[in-house]
Amino acid sequence: MKSNQSTTSAPYPLRWTALFLLCIAQFIVIMDTSIIGVALPAIQSDLGYSQTGLQWIFNAYVIFFGGFLLLGGKLSDLIGARKTFMWGFALLTLASLFAGVAWSDSALNTARALQGLGSAFIAPAALTMVMTMFTDPQELGKAFGYWGAAAAAGGSAGVFLGGVITEWMSWEWIFLINIPIGLFVLIQSPKVLQKGTTQKGSVDMSGAIMATSALVLMVYAIVSAESAGWLSYKTLGLLLVAVVLFSVFLVSQGRKKEPLLPLSIFKVPNLSAGNIITALLAGSWIPLWFYLNLYLQQVLHYTAFNSGLALLPMTLVIMIVMVGFTGKLVVKFGFKANLIAGLLFLTASLVLFSLVPVEGSFVTHVLPASLLGAVGMSLAYIPSTMAAMSGAKPEEMGLASGLVNTSYQIGSALGLAVIVVIAAAKTSSVSTVVASPQEGLVAGFQTAFTAAAVLSGLATLMTVFSIKTSK
Repeated sequence: MKSNQSTTSAPYPLRWTALFLLCIAQFIVIMDTSIIGVALPAIQSDLGYSQTGLQWIFNAYVIFFGGFLLLGGKLSDLIGARKTFMWGFALLTLASLFAGVAWSDSALNTARALQGLGSAFIAPAALTMVMTMFTDPQELGKAFGYWGAAAAAGGSAGVFLGGVITEWMSWEWIFLINIPIGLFVLIQSPKVLQKGTTQKGSVDMSGAIMATSALVLMVYAIVSAESAGWLSYKTLGLLLVAVVLFSVFLVSQGRKKEPLLPLSIFKVPNLSAGNIITALLAGSWIPLWFYLNLYLQQVLHYTAFNSGLALLPMTLVIMIVMVGFTGKLVVKFGFKANLIAGLLFLTASLVLFSLVPVEGSFVTHVLPASLLGAVGMSLAYIPSTMAAMSGAKPEEMGLASGLVNTSYQIGSALGLAVIVVIAAAKTSSVSTVVASPQEGLVAGFQTAFTAAAVLSGLATLMTVFSIKTSK
């Protein structure tokens, strides 16, 4: 391995300034998954999306983000984290311009996929730089606090900003807002980010395409199963092709000299369990956010703007806990204890949400459970990442960070897809026997929260029995 900088014991002097820039990147990457939510009706009206096709504005981004994260992690190891980060931001900025001027549904879907590809380069490179710039454990814990807060705030703030921009400007600006931010990051990156290290090697593009194609087909099979039927030839055929593609991908990785995903990395302590737990965490958190927003608008009849305001307490709690407490708690008690506590809080929050009534109120049925969930996510998100990366070697850090980000995005896409189908089936069955459409709607929401609680509970049990730590 060739180093582009001298090896010294002194910490990187611009690490806190660099962290600020990396947190901006993390905020934007995560915000782009949620900011489109409240703008969907306006986009549908302007671009002529069908009701079933509308979901691909979200799915195109998440799938390409998750599907190419391993490629982003590998590039980060080979050509350097800073260069990969800047390539990703250049692509994200151009794709955001493309999305802002999109003239059709296919054009916007393509732009969203390119945004996801850019984010797939940004996320693992940024996480690698955080891990390598902060060598002191206490500083690393604090840095992860800011990092995690930026991610969580990006997810929640996206809903609020989407409502504000859509209501007072136009939906195009939810994409165009990325352009000045992207230009600022690109200008500042060579000045403040650590150049990092490079390695010799090649990139497995065929592996990246196979893995992404398998994910696309699997998610498409799940989201279309409600209309086509779970046992239909279409659903079973798509799932079979997805499984075959993923199996071929794994076999090819075991045979290639320079694979995209060296299977030996799964021998790293905690890596397999940590990634599964991260996927389960995402699969429970994203449906909480998704269905809470729907409950606020469709049951409590909040406007998009007021719904965004209602989510602000969650955002503030996440930022305060992650920045002020999580890092210190991880240093004092270790990441396993914090992960268990966070998952228990999140599970309890989802159980409370599973009891929301038709005639609910924000103060009684939303605020307490949402704050409990925010505390849970604040305590669990950073330790789950640390658990998945804790045993990786320095030269594997980019790959490990790409893998844990992949697990989070795949968990988000698959978890939400499955729970949406389950909730829709419950709503349909209840609506056939009750006179009130609201009762069927709320029954579906309750089922969605219950299913998410099951995933969070599984993550808790897996943490207790599978994560190994000395603390």
